[in-house]
Amino acid sequence: MKQKFEDLDLIDLISERHLYLRKITEKTWNDTSDINISNSEWFIMARIYGLRPTLSYVSKSVDISRQATHKLVRGLESKGLVFIEDSTENNKDKCIRMTPLGVECYEKNLTLKDELVERIAERIGIGNVKLLTEILMADWGI
Repeated sequence: MKQKFEDLDLIDLISERHLYLRKITEKTWNDTSDINISNSEWFIMARIYGLRPTLSYVSKSVDISRQATHKLVRGLESKGLVFIEDSTENNKDKCIRMTPLGVECYEKNLTLKDELVERIAERIGIGNVKLLTEILMADWGI
């Protein structure tokens, strides 16, 4: 694995690790669940967990086109993971909220991700995981 990353700069290293981790988390979920959920769908679920945002808000926060967001949300709805409701503030907009099944799946996936972080910590050390988290959460001034 080290050889694969040796010639990459910081931006590409972060990107490669991100893609690799997303691939692992998606595969782990899909191998253990009857409900297949894509990374894009998880990304949307992360934005609506515990909230009731509008479809337009979700589109803006995930930087995906409104049409693509709508398609992904409809897919989540067909899987029984979210409800789509009329907005109380704007008749033209729709709100999204998770169903109890959606909440259950999301929280189970959080546990799977925590287990992956534990595996990473076993390999690189808990201190390095904490440091990496702090660095990624810091204001980079860009």
